[in-house]
Order: sequence, then C-alpha cells, then structure tokens
Amino acid sequence: MRQMLGINVETAARQRIAWTFDTFEQVCVSFSGGKDSAVLLHLTLDEAVRRGRQVHVLFIDWEAQYQLTIDHVADCFELYRDHIVPYWVCLPLTTTNAVSMIEPEWVCWAPEKRELWVRELPEHAITDSDYFAFYRDRMTFEEFAPEFGRWLSQEGKIKTACLVGIRAAESLNRVRTLINTSKVREQGKAWTTQIAPHTFNVYPIYDWQTQDVWVYFAKHPEKPYNRLYDRFRQAGLSIHQMRICEPYGDEQRKGLWLFHLIEPQTWSKIAARVAGANSGALYAREKGNILGNRGVTLPEGHTWKSFTLFLLDTLPPTTAEHYRNKFAVYLKWYQDHEGLEDLPDEAPGDTGSKDIGSWRRLARCILRNDYWCTSLSFGPQKTTAYIRYQNIMKRRRNQWKLFEQP
Repeated sequence: MRQMLGINVETAARQRIAWTFDTFEQVCVSFSGGKDSAVLLHLTLDEAVRRGRQVHVLFIDWEAQYQLTIDHVADCFELYRDHIVPYWVCLPLTTTNAVSMIEPEWVCWAPEKRELWVRELPEHAITDSDYFAFYRDRMTFEEFAPEFGRWLSQEGKIKTACLVGIRAAESLNRVRTLINTSKVREQGKAWTTQIAPHTFNVYPIYDWQTQDVWVYFAKHPEKPYNRLYDRFRQAGLSIHQMRICEPYGDEQRKGLWLFHLIEPQTWSKIAARVAGANSGALYAREKGNILGNRGVTLPEGHTWKSFTLFLLDTLPPTTAEHYRNKFAVYLKWYQDHEGLEDLPDEAPGDTGSKDIGSWRRLARCILRNDYWCTSLSFGPQKTTAYIRYQNIMKRRRNQWKLFEQP
C-alpha cells in the first residue's frame, strides 16, 4: 500500500539523494538524455556540488538517436564538467529490432556497418573495447549495466550507488522492481536493489508522475532539458506519449514516424541502418496483424495453432528455431503445472498484458516481433549462455516431443 509522506516529490527525492551520499562512498548516475534521467542528474549534482563530491555519469550512446538528444547530453556534460567523471560509451552493444523478423536484433556502432552509421563517433567517447575489463563484444545493455556497477565498485571494494531514473508510474514491471521483497535492500529502503556486492541501484524519483517532471523544469528554468520534447509537443504528442531512447524496440518503434517531422536529415540514416525501419514507421501504429498491435485476426481456413505453425514456417530458419525453443519451454510449463496436454486455441483475455496461455498468444508474439518473448514471461538471455541454451533445447524438444527436430 502507498504511504503518503506529507512532503512533495521533489523534497522526498532530495532527501533520498542526500541519504545516498551519506551512505555510499561512490555515486553514479545513469543518464539517457531523457526527461527523467535529466531531473535525476540535476538533483544529484545539486547535492554533489553542495558537498564538494564528484559523481560518475554513464551515458550509453545508441548511435541511432536524435541529434537533439546528443546535443542535450553534451550540454549537460559541459555544465557539470568540474563535478563529474563522464563515461560516454560508444561500444558495440546488442539490442532489439522489433521492426524486422530478418534482423530481430541489431548492434550499435558495429564496425562492419560503419558506412551505415547514423553518426560519426564523438571525439570524447569511450570506443576502446579494452577500456572496461568486463566488456564482451556485442553484449546487451542488460548485461552491461550491472557489470559496469560491479566494475565501478572494484568488485565491491568501494560501496557504490548507481542512481537510475525509473518511475513506478511508467509500467507494472517497474512497480514489481520496487515491491519485490526477495531482493536485497540497503537499510531496508524499498527504492534500493543490490546488483553486486556493496553495489546498489537507487531509484530516488520512483514516485514521481510525468507531470511532476515538467513541474520541476518549470520551477527551475536554469536547468536544461532535452528540447526534443518541444518538438514532440509540436507534433501533437501528449506528455505521456513522449519517449527518448534507441528507436527500433518493441515500444520505441511507434515513434519512428516522428523522425520524418523532427529530423528528416537523421531519418534517412535511421531508415538505412537496420532492416524494416521504413515499414515500421509506416505500420507500427496500425492495428491488426501487420505488427500484431491490439486486435489480431485469424486468416480464413486456419486455427490459431495452425496459423502459429504457418508463421514459424515462414520465418528465417534461425529466427524460427529461436521461437520454437521458447514456445517448447512455454508449452512444457503448461503441461507440468496446469496439466494441459495442449494449449487452448484461444482464451478470454489472452491478448492483454496478463500472460494467459493460448495458441493465439503465441501467434501474436510472432506478429509483434517479440523476439525475446517478453509477452510470454521470458526475458533476454545473456549472450554467453545463449549458444549453450540452443544446444540444450535441441535435445529437450525431442525428449518432450514438442517442435521435434529430425
């Protein structure tokens, strides 16, 4: 249950940040260039300047980003240059490409794609793959972030806080992060989570609403924010529809069309950078089967099971095998835990956010290009374990008699 503190969210955030400086030897801010992380950066640096402390600032440059965002990050680094240790990271990292079944993942700053890069490397960026001892070529952001915290804390020798600007109002998953009692907290604070020995994520603005962010900037006009939000507003977006991050993800693809309006000179490079970008811009906001948004319909002559099997047969072989592995685990779970020999063809509520098993849900997973099957309660796998996982699944599928291979 929520408990009101009797103070406004800005005061509460400043108190949490002050506690963080009191508790941890080293403080780092994860900065994306978006409004939430900008608020967090400003609040943290206010406290750091007051105490005469330095703050580490991590910015992952995804290459395929608005120039306005890059300019904003550069301005903030310059504004606080005497009080921060900057890490502007331009290393090849793997992330989702939800606009293509042919190329379901893409790698920013991939050397072999240099002629297609959206931008040239910034002069001050970290580009040496040996800079971080933990870095593995083409690792994911989900792998990179906790390893960075571990590296910064020197494997737990320096008690370190990594401040992250997530807000519970943005998604149910973020609420779960805060209410998960199985996670280790620092001094019992629900807005902290241990990620490594003596290393914690801290979420000082977890209880802010979107309106609170803009109230902050209105009250503090001297603090810079990303002017891309002004362009979003001019394009007709509400404050709840504005997103700033790499453009090809499951949710981010809905904003691809905005590049046409805001930075057409960037759009031509964004479209050429990965497979499916242009079709994503055209159809990502459309309802129906093209990208599996909201209402999906069954083609004539098919059941949802036969339609799912048909979709698998039309995918590139590597991608199809990836989905078969995930679906086999999913079906096996329902057999073992629900006593079902097979999934129902469809079920009430199976196209919603709640994971309700059915063949319609599997079909929609493919149509949405949900490569890591997050809609089926899976998560991204570490690159080092994925090949081993594929080999194990080949044996298990034959053992389970699910999507068997010859």
